[in-house]
Amino acid sequence: MTRILAIEDDETTAREIVSELSRHGFSVEWVADGRQGLVRAVSGEFDAVTLDRMLPGVDGLTIVSVMRNAGIEAPVLMISALTEVDERVRGLRAGGDDYMTKPFASEEMAARLEVLLRRARPQARQTVLRVKDLELDLVTREVRRGGRELGLLPTEFKLLEFLMRNSGQVLTRTMIFEAIWGYHFDPGTNLIDVHLGRLRRKVDQPGLAPLIKTIRGSGYALNATS
Repeated sequence: MTRILAIEDDETTAREIVSELSRHGFSVEWVADGRQGLVRAVSGEFDAVTLDRMLPGVDGLTIVSVMRNAGIEAPVLMISALTEVDERVRGLRAGGDDYMTKPFASEEMAARLEVLLRRARPQARQTVLRVKDLELDLVTREVRRGGRELGLLPTEFKLLEFLMRNSGQVLTRTMIFEAIWGYHFDPGTNLIDVHLGRLRRKVDQPGLAPLIKTIRGSGYALNATS
């Protein structure tokens, strides 16, 4: 079973994290103190860590820095009430793999962690991504569906690659925006809708089973099953 270490000093937030991750089948250990969290984090016993930025004893930046210096490569999802872009950048540069601000949606937190775990799994070098009859070649940068080349623009290619690498997973607008355009997310922008609309028209042409799904109230997913 996948083991998660949750380092969080706020009991309400910690219970929310533990409950949601347990519901997704993870084994979760909760630590409320920075010093104890550091000891557990460098033990090498965990597959991933959710890490509060501000902690008593030792702060989150120190914990993730020590982890990386000790060769602990488990993905770290940093969670903080500090919303400034500079703080996000500090967290990522210290060794964090992703950064969420409080308050957050429990489902999105679990989804982000699942994506980080999937990326961290060792696998053979993959040069072609496939979902049903859709193929994306990472070397030639060509995309085909049913053998027909689609001719994607660079941003469309990046967007489809992200969807294919996480096929079957609901991806929120924030996750997509941050993966493709970076961390300056404006929730009022229609940039995602414009690019996804163009991509959908190329991938889901008339007569073909639609692959790109809009999940109302949640985000988008590349359908890998139906």
